[in-house]
Parts: sequence; C-alpha cells; structure tokens
Amino acid sequence: MRDVYRALAEFESAFEKEYSLSLNEAMALCALQEAGGGMTATAMAERTGMTPSNMSKIIRSVENKGFIQRNIGETDKRQMFFTLTSPGVHRLQELSLDKVAVPELFHPLVHNT
Repeated sequence: MRDVYRALAEFESAFEKEYSLSLNEAMALCALQEAGGGMTATAMAERTGMTPSNMSKIIRSVENKGFIQRNIGETDKRQMFFTLTSPGVHRLQELSLDKVAVPELFHPLVHNT
C-alpha cells in the first residue's frame, strides 16, 4: 500500500509541476469536457467520485485559474452551472501522459498491454 501511495504522490507532483493542475483539478475539467455542456457542482462531484465539499474547493481553484466559468441556471436562478472557458479547453488539449512519467506500478492502468 505504501508503494501505491508513494507512486501516486510522485506522479501527482510531476503532473502538477508540468501543468499547474492537481489531478483532482484535471478530473474536474475532464468531467466538464465529457459532459459537453454545463454541469452543476453536484453532478461534477458524482462524476468524479469526489465529495461535494472537495468539489467545491476544486471548482473555486480552477475558476480562479480561469479554466471554468460559473453560469446562473436559466429556469432556476438559484442553481449554478459550470462550463469550460477557452483557456480551460486549451489546457485540456495540452494534457498528455507522454510529458509526465507514469510510475511503472500504474502502467497496466494506462497502457494496453
């Protein structure tokens, strides 16, 4: 278990250094891209498996970086929807596992062997 944690920590550190994004931030951006439109914070949390509290922090972080924007719901003004901005789409296009070394322990998860 210690080896898994260490490998994940090293990968996340290298990923964050390369892209200025944590893995959770990247997962949130990917969830928005996969949805193809606006998503609520609750839907993002469900799609990524994060808690609503953690998702709230991640949303605030990527919003501050300019990668997502907040939109008020058209039918229910109390509801917030989040969408990718142009810089957010561009950042997602930059993501590549070729730029960050994937620990050997995780190769079966990311490579078709």
